[in-house]
Amino acid sequence: MLIGSYRHSIDSKNRMRMPSKFKSELGSNFVITKGTGNNLFVFSADEFKSLYEKMTAIPLFDVEAQKPVRKFLSSAFDIEEDTQGRVLLPKELLSHAHITKNLVFVGVGNRVEIWAEEVWDAESQNDEETDFSVLAKFGV
Repeated sequence: MLIGSYRHSIDSKNRMRMPSKFKSELGSNFVITKGTGNNLFVFSADEFKSLYEKMTAIPLFDVEAQKPVRKFLSSAFDIEEDTQGRVLLPKELLSHAHITKNLVFVGVGNRVEIWAEEVWDAESQNDEETDFSVLAKFGV
């Protein structure tokens, strides 16, 4: 289970280290793609494969459904650590998430989200206004 949050930074070559707590769950090979906001989603290889299989079941000629499938899969990158445990974040993903230096890794159950620190801090300022009752419609 991926939970909690951790603050880190990228180096001058756009490399980062996955927090060890998350790394133990994700493994050394994982997939990073654009998230639903100004963030990135990180999935273990197995979790991404499960999502991929669900997406390939969407009818090819359902034009509206294929748009988000195309966006999601075309922005996905297989990530492997180098010998020092660092991973390179592609420039396309850095740009999408507005990441320049400092990041926040957020565990969200089946995935990790990566946020630019300033974007996460702005998002988190509204935490006291979060209406958790909306989760009831999902049986939580």
